[in-house]
Amino acid sequence: TVSADAGPVVEAWTDGAAFFVKAHAGARRDAVSGVHDGMVKVEVTAAPEKGKANKAIVKFLAKKLGVAPGEIELLSGETNPRKRFGVHGVTPDVLRGKLLGALAG
Repeated sequence: TVSADAGPVVEAWTDGAAFFVKAHAGARRDAVSGVHDGMVKVEVTAAPEKGKANKAIVKFLAKKLGVAPGEIELLSGETNPRKRFGVHGVTPDVLRGKLLGALAG
């Protein structure tokens, strides 16, 4: 396992940079709650049904990362708590910095 100190795993992606999310739908509040095994832990209040939680995660991440929701794309894990998201038009270093900022507060 990767310690929380290692931060989120971010990689180059065709249209920008990608990262991994461990999603928790049906949470008490929307939050970024840390890093586990290189995945950013994201909690949303939306229910895990008919894509509601995925849409809520995209909207929440866009706000936390300071990008438009349309810039974030679910690349894999549509029905799995382990998801991979891409952010259009950013480098891995820029995305890592944005994620660390979101984790800090």
